[in-house]
Amino acid sequence: QVQPVESGGGSVQAGGSLRLSCAASGYTSSSYYMGWFRQAPGKEREGVAAIYTGGASAYYADSVKGRFTISQDNAKNTLYLQMNSLKPEDTAMYYCAARKGPVMGWIYSSPPAYNYWGQGTQVTVSS
Repeated sequence: QVQPVESGGGSVQAGGSLRLSCAASGYTSSSYYMGWFRQAPGKEREGVAAIYTGGASAYYADSVKGRFTISQDNAKNTLYLQMNSLKPEDTAMYYCAARKGPVMGWIYSSPPAYNYWGQGTQVTVSS
């Protein structure tokens, strides 16, 4: 059982940076899909970035490409999301999610593609 726990959220002005962390206890396999999602009030949860720990590829939503970077520290069982050049529209609750792979037809941005979720960390970007 993987239990993601997010941290690192906060309030920042537009143009600033934050780094989110996701400590995933119980995550010992090298074949996990790990993703970051966000949900703003009144909006659907959307995929922001994801990686497959058994491969080298990272996936990003178009809205964050070039500004956000997803990375992992296997020794610490921790996933990160470095967020630079933040915009007010990045304001949302950010969630870490995981799923053991490999999975045929996995879609990184689809919430049902993950079965372990953290409680979320709030990111607020002011203009």
